[in-house]
Amino acid sequence: MPAHPPASDTAADAADAAPHVAALASLAFRDVRRRFGRLSVLRGVSGSVAGGQVLVVTGPNGSGKSTLLRCLAGLLAPDSGEVDYRQDGGATLSAAERRLRVGYVAPDLALYEELTALENLTFFARLRRVDAARGGELLDRLSLPPGRPAGLLSSGMRQKLRWAWALLHRPRLLLLDEPFQNLDAGGEAVVRELLAEHLEGGLAVIAQPVDVEISIHWEVAEYVVLAG
Repeated sequence: MPAHPPASDTAADAADAAPHVAALASLAFRDVRRRFGRLSVLRGVSGSVAGGQVLVVTGPNGSGKSTLLRCLAGLLAPDSGEVDYRQDGGATLSAAERRLRVGYVAPDLALYEELTALENLTFFARLRRVDAARGGELLDRLSLPPGRPAGLLSSGMRQKLRWAWALLHRPRLLLLDEPFQNLDAGGEAVVRELLAEHLEGGLAVIAQPVDVEISIHWEVAEYVVLAG
């Protein structure tokens, strides 16, 4: 008996396993509520999304879209309700574990302005214990100048760098707050391609103030509409 299966058999096994892997990643949130002082922002919001799917959150400005994503990311604790994110059929991840595992794109995501685009990604790659070469690959894919300081990037380039940061550790869950903001047509096309590739084995939540253009390649789990 050979020590290793033939390459063709290994590839076939991997292909068969891919849909199974995607199906084992899931996110469900139930009756999530959050107040800021007397202001009630989230009033019992629920939704769910599984591997290969997108959940779309819409609503006017101030309706709580960013607050919801922060709660899902583990950056903000809800006042009540449950956030249940699981990978590989395991137990529910804690808020601290979610902060390390998810990929997050948001308008207020701050980067080190004095560091170059590549230096930013190299620094975060070390923190996340991933290969630093991954940062260069993403910058090349997004057509970002690696040697330019983040503080000198245009608004569209900053948004691309946020995408690179979110994808750096190959997360299973992407949380995207206005992910196409400030991008020109070419930039949006590239990040939509990256999102489509991510959905081959992952899941995503997209928050937009207006209805986002839905790709025919996306499987939408559901729409969550926040009234504000």
